[in-house]
Amino acid sequence: MDIAPLRESRPFRRLWIGTGLSGIGGQMTSYAVILQVFVLTRSSLSVGLLGLVIAVPTIAVAVAGAAVIDAFDRRKTVLTATGLQAAVSGLLAYQAFAGLDQVWLLYCLVAAESAIGAVNTPARRTFMPRLLRRDQLPAGAALQTFTMHGSLTIGPAIAGLITAAAGLKTCYLIDAVSFGFAFYAVARLPSMRPQAQDSRPGLGAIGEGLRFVLRTRIILGAFIADMSATFLGMPMALFPAINAQRFGGHAETLGLLTTAVAVGGILGSVLSGPVSRVTRQGLGMLAAGAVWGAGLASFGLSGAFWLAFLTLVIAGAGDVTAVVLRTALVQGVTPDELRGRVSSAEYAVGAGVPHLGNFRAGAVASLTSATTSAVSGGLATIAGAALVGLLIPSLAAFRAPARPASDTHAGQPQPGGEPPPGQRPDHGSLILTDHAAPGHKSEEPPSS
Repeated sequence: MDIAPLRESRPFRRLWIGTGLSGIGGQMTSYAVILQVFVLTRSSLSVGLLGLVIAVPTIAVAVAGAAVIDAFDRRKTVLTATGLQAAVSGLLAYQAFAGLDQVWLLYCLVAAESAIGAVNTPARRTFMPRLLRRDQLPAGAALQTFTMHGSLTIGPAIAGLITAAAGLKTCYLIDAVSFGFAFYAVARLPSMRPQAQDSRPGLGAIGEGLRFVLRTRIILGAFIADMSATFLGMPMALFPAINAQRFGGHAETLGLLTTAVAVGGILGSVLSGPVSRVTRQGLGMLAAGAVWGAGLASFGLSGAFWLAFLTLVIAGAGDVTAVVLRTALVQGVTPDELRGRVSSAEYAVGAGVPHLGNFRAGAVASLTSATTSAVSGGLATIAGAALVGLLIPSLAAFRAPARPASDTHAGQPQPGGEPPPGQRPDHGSLILTDHAAPGHKSEEPPSS
């Protein structure tokens, strides 16, 4: 893994550490919400509705709130949103300690946190052009996905131990406190005002951002490729059925299947040094998406548990590679004055469509079988990547600009939040995850 961004940019290092610690708390809340809903209802459908409760406000608010990010100081926007999310986590802790036991209240709080996160996370993404050089963005994205998948692995495990010892209400309380790490890291940043000061919130500003995405074929292709991979391939809804049919239905094997994709994400992040040097980022993203699909199709055909686990690890590694390359590509070609709106659209795609993909997987399985759903979804993902490459050739042909030989700046923030000397204003940002809304994986669930 290329850790140069951590060595060279102190603000980025603080953000990385704060976000990672905060992300672990967010996954503890995800664990606690799912468990509490199931304990109260004994209904898998009630648990599944959490996905819909998350997806709807995520997509709606990400689109509607996009213009706000590009109109005001983004640092203040993130600080406000982080404070609000901490308050929601505090309310989750209160309802658990008070024993209110109302499912509708849990749904409302989860929806509120998802809506706030749909502004918070895209606004955070806009920080990175001020902290890192463009050539460091893939490495920075890899570091962020490493912490994301790490929190997916560590958070639920810690939450299980704490729930057994002190009850799930303690998970909520720890999450609320952990927001302090993210808040501190952002509070230390300079002002992050958009470089273009003529943006005003409203439908016109939202339309301007959408028009930019639609007319910029490279970004549009990256979004379509991501939607294809997540909608056609997401396998999470199939794990319980396949586990019951092939692996005895044990809780331990189900937990390992769920963890396998995150393990692949960690391995892909750790070994991501070569990915940071890929210049054909669009072609690399499509190839990584095909690896994701091939892993899922192989999982659907795996009769041995070790093979099923291995194929999901491979799929997770392909997924994280696609995320790293897409992040560097999309944010790298977006001008600063539109970065908030484009980041919001990217967030809606990455955080909303996977939930629809899990719904698709479950629906296909109910009409055919879980095996058919997994195999057909994986093959369709491969075909989708190839089709996007053929229909949008500019995506596969895109080459990231090489780093100038004279560029030796370390990516430190400049006075007034301006980019480092030698870095053009339209250099892009990288993904920066915040707390996940309960029930979805940090900022972007595999694959996104």
